[in-house]
Amino acid sequence: MTNIRGIVHQALAWIQAIGILIIVVSTVIAVGFEVTSMIQARLVTLADLLLLFIYLEVLAMASMYLDSGKLPVRMPLYIAIVALARYLMLEMKNLDTWRKLGIAGAALLITLAILIIRFGHVRYPYVETEDK
Repeated sequence: MTNIRGIVHQALAWIQAIGILIIVVSTVIAVGFEVTSMIQARLVTLADLLLLFIYLEVLAMASMYLDSGKLPVRMPLYIAIVALARYLMLEMKNLDTWRKLGIAGAALLITLAILIIRFGHVRYPYVETEDK
Protein backbone atom coordinates (compact mmCIF):
# COMPACT_ATOMS: atom_id res chain seq x y z
CA MET A 1 0.00 0.00 0.00
CA THR A 2 2.87 2.36 0.79
CA ASN A 3 4.38 1.69 -2.64
CA ILE A 4 1.11 2.60 -4.40
CA ARG A 5 0.80 5.76 -2.31
CA GLY A 6 4.35 6.74 -3.30
CA ILE A 7 3.65 6.14 -6.99
CA VAL A 8 0.44 8.20 -6.86
CA HIS A 9 2.23 10.98 -5.00
CA GLN A 10 5.04 11.01 -7.60
CA ALA A 11 2.50 11.04 -10.46
CA LEU A 12 0.68 13.99 -8.90
CA ALA A 13 3.98 15.84 -8.43
CA TRP A 14 4.76 15.35 -12.13
CA ILE A 15 1.28 16.55 -13.14
CA GLN A 16 1.72 19.66 -10.98
CA ALA A 17 5.14 20.34 -12.51
CA ILE A 18 3.75 19.97 -16.03
CA GLY A 19 0.84 22.28 -15.14
CA ILE A 20 3.21 24.94 -13.78
CA LEU A 21 5.38 24.60 -16.90
CA ILE A 22 2.33 25.13 -19.12
CA ILE A 23 1.35 28.22 -17.10
CA VAL A 24 4.87 29.67 -17.31
CA VAL A 25 5.27 29.03 -21.05
CA SER A 26 1.80 30.43 -21.78
CA THR A 27 2.51 33.53 -19.72
CA VAL A 28 5.83 34.15 -21.47
CA ILE A 29 4.11 33.77 -24.86
CA ALA A 30 1.39 36.22 -23.78
CA VAL A 31 4.07 38.71 -22.67
CA GLY A 32 5.70 38.35 -26.09
CA PHE A 33 2.42 39.04 -27.87
CA GLU A 34 1.74 42.08 -25.66
CA VAL A 35 5.21 43.55 -26.20
CA THR A 36 4.91 42.92 -29.94
CA SER A 37 1.57 44.73 -30.08
CA MET A 38 3.03 47.69 -28.14
CA ILE A 39 5.98 47.87 -30.54
CA GLN A 40 3.70 47.71 -33.58
CA ALA A 41 1.41 50.39 -32.17
CA ARG A 42 4.39 52.47 -31.03
CA LEU A 43 2.37 53.23 -27.94
CA VAL A 44 2.51 52.04 -24.35
CA THR A 45 -0.58 52.71 -22.28
CA LEU A 46 -1.18 52.28 -18.59
CA ALA A 47 -3.50 49.38 -19.41
CA ASP A 48 -0.60 47.67 -21.21
CA LEU A 49 1.65 48.16 -18.21
CA LEU A 50 -0.96 46.77 -15.84
CA LEU A 51 -1.40 43.74 -18.07
CA LEU A 52 2.36 43.17 -18.05
CA PHE A 53 2.27 43.53 -14.27
CA ILE A 54 -0.41 40.84 -14.10
CA TYR A 55 1.79 38.56 -16.19
CA LEU A 56 4.73 39.31 -13.91
CA GLU A 57 2.65 38.40 -10.86
CA VAL A 58 1.63 35.11 -12.47
CA LEU A 59 5.29 34.29 -13.09
CA ALA A 60 6.17 35.26 -9.51
CA MET A 61 3.37 33.04 -8.23
CA ALA A 62 4.66 30.11 -10.29
CA SER A 63 8.18 30.74 -9.02
CA MET A 64 7.00 30.81 -5.40
CA TYR A 65 5.15 27.55 -5.94
CA LEU A 66 8.23 25.90 -7.43
CA ASP A 67 10.45 27.17 -4.60
CA SER A 68 8.26 26.18 -1.68
CA GLY A 69 5.65 23.77 -3.03
CA LYS A 70 3.02 26.10 -1.54
CA LEU A 71 0.84 28.72 -3.14
CA PRO A 72 0.17 31.74 -0.92
CA VAL A 73 -3.48 32.67 -1.23
CA ARG A 74 -2.56 36.36 -1.28
CA MET A 75 -0.87 36.17 -4.70
CA PRO A 76 -4.06 35.50 -6.71
CA LEU A 77 -5.76 38.22 -4.67
CA TYR A 78 -3.07 40.72 -5.70
CA ILE A 79 -3.59 39.69 -9.30
CA ALA A 80 -7.36 40.15 -8.91
CA ILE A 81 -6.92 43.70 -7.62
CA VAL A 82 -4.69 44.66 -10.54
CA ALA A 83 -7.12 43.00 -12.97
CA LEU A 84 -10.03 44.95 -11.49
CA ALA A 85 -8.06 48.20 -11.73
CA ARG A 86 -7.17 47.46 -15.35
CA TYR A 87 -10.78 46.63 -16.20
CA LEU A 88 -11.98 49.80 -14.51
CA MET A 89 -9.48 51.89 -16.48
CA LEU A 90 -10.31 50.29 -19.83
CA GLU A 91 -14.09 50.41 -19.43
CA MET A 92 -14.40 53.69 -17.51
CA LYS A 93 -16.37 55.43 -20.25
CA ASN A 94 -18.74 52.51 -20.80
CA LEU A 95 -19.61 51.82 -17.15
CA ASP A 96 -22.39 53.46 -15.20
CA THR A 97 -21.78 54.81 -11.72
CA TRP A 98 -23.10 51.76 -9.88
CA ARG A 99 -20.85 49.38 -11.81
CA LYS A 100 -17.84 51.59 -11.11
CA LEU A 101 -18.72 51.59 -7.43
CA GLY A 102 -19.22 47.83 -7.52
CA ILE A 103 -15.79 47.24 -9.05
CA ALA A 104 -14.16 49.64 -6.59
CA GLY A 105 -16.02 47.91 -3.76
CA ALA A 106 -14.82 44.51 -4.96
CA ALA A 107 -11.22 45.78 -4.98
CA LEU A 108 -11.73 47.14 -1.47
CA LEU A 109 -13.14 43.81 -0.25
CA ILE A 110 -10.21 41.92 -1.74
CA THR A 111 -7.84 44.38 -0.07
CA LEU A 112 -9.54 43.82 3.28
CA ALA A 113 -9.30 40.06 2.75
CA ILE A 114 -5.55 40.40 2.13
CA LEU A 115 -5.17 42.46 5.31
CA ILE A 116 -7.11 39.90 7.34
CA ILE A 117 -5.08 37.01 5.93
CA ARG A 118 -1.83 38.87 6.60
CA PHE A 119 -2.93 39.68 10.15
CA GLY A 120 -3.77 36.01 10.67
CA HIS A 121 -0.34 34.92 9.43
CA VAL A 122 1.42 37.38 11.74
CA ARG A 123 -0.79 36.79 14.77
CA TYR A 124 -1.22 33.03 14.33
CA PRO A 125 1.81 31.73 12.41
CA TYR A 126 1.94 28.20 11.06
CA VAL A 127 3.81 25.70 13.15
CA GLU A 128 6.22 23.69 11.03
CA THR A 129 6.16 19.96 11.72
CA GLU A 130 8.78 17.35 10.96
CA ASP A 131 6.12 14.74 9.99
CA LYS A 132 5.95 15.64 6.31
